[in-house]
Amino acid sequence: MTANATFDFDLLARLTDAPGPVGHEDRVRDVVRDELPDVDRVRTDAMGNVVATVEGTANPDYEVLVAAHMDEIGLIVSDVDDDGFLSVESLGGWNPDALRGHPVTVHTAEGDYDAVVGINAAHTAADEAPEEWTLDDAHVFTGLEPEEANETFAVGDVVTYDSDLRELGECVSGSALDDRAGVYVLLEAARLADPDVTVHYAATVQEEVGLRGATALGVDVDPDLAIALDGTLEQSHPGIAPSNAISKLGDGVGVKRKDATVIPTPRVVERFESVAEARDIDFQREVSWNIGTDTGGLQTTGGARPVGALSIPVRYHHSAVETANARDVEAAVDLLTAFLDTEDGADYSPN
Repeated sequence: MTANATFDFDLLARLTDAPGPVGHEDRVRDVVRDELPDVDRVRTDAMGNVVATVEGTANPDYEVLVAAHMDEIGLIVSDVDDDGFLSVESLGGWNPDALRGHPVTVHTAEGDYDAVVGINAAHTAADEAPEEWTLDDAHVFTGLEPEEANETFAVGDVVTYDSDLRELGECVSGSALDDRAGVYVLLEAARLADPDVTVHYAATVQEEVGLRGATALGVDVDPDLAIALDGTLEQSHPGIAPSNAISKLGDGVGVKRKDATVIPTPRVVERFESVAEARDIDFQREVSWNIGTDTGGLQTTGGARPVGALSIPVRYHHSAVETANARDVEAAVDLLTAFLDTEDGADYSPN
């Protein structure tokens, strides 16, 4: 791999390869707890958010919340038919085409089972295939005899992509980089930063279905400043107009200016960029209109507060081949660490 020397592929692989569909983030939560550095305290709330707190050495009363979501898109079993096929409903936003002909894993109370989502053979006549393929056509096949399938699987079991993280030159590819790459940045910053203010490092849940974990956490923690880490769309590839690319692999960490849920606080944005320039950290400005992030849930929950967001460009979003550049991930680590190390409890309110 040609990524920079500080990039920890094994840590990111542990995070991405742990299944954690929306509302079922248990195994990712275990990895987060295992990989957290020494902190002053760690707690898990009723929704499953993990919050690790480092008390500030000089200004402990000023509190910063840094959030990255653990959950990934998934599926939930809605029916097991007489032939043993599983019907599914979505957990998060799906492009059904990304699922066709792909191996998946069905997670039950008794264990995990390999399965596939089928695809019509190339020899199929056009009038035999559905005109528009939807999740209603995504019948999961486990290979078990119908009777055994009906005994093994139940409504409410969850399904995830079967896709381990792999190296692609300077990039990494797999499922759940949205937003396990952000969780990686969170863990690395918690290890490296030495803040004067109190920092709560939070791995959140249920972002993919409406920023729910972060919204609850904003009330419970009530920070003076909130920062979210997430993947952003990277569409600088054939078939997409350059004006719709949003971000570009290898150009650095994204400093968010807008998404569908938030317009970050201008003074926070400006400080991110000034820190990046002073430390010679590659960054790109991000303006998106078709994604949302935990930042939106944190900005107004429990009252108005200043917020900022860092984004990791992820190509082929919400698929089994999500792709990120290791340099962008490490730029996010560097910028977040430098920002926290220089945070002095500033007032980010408008003039």
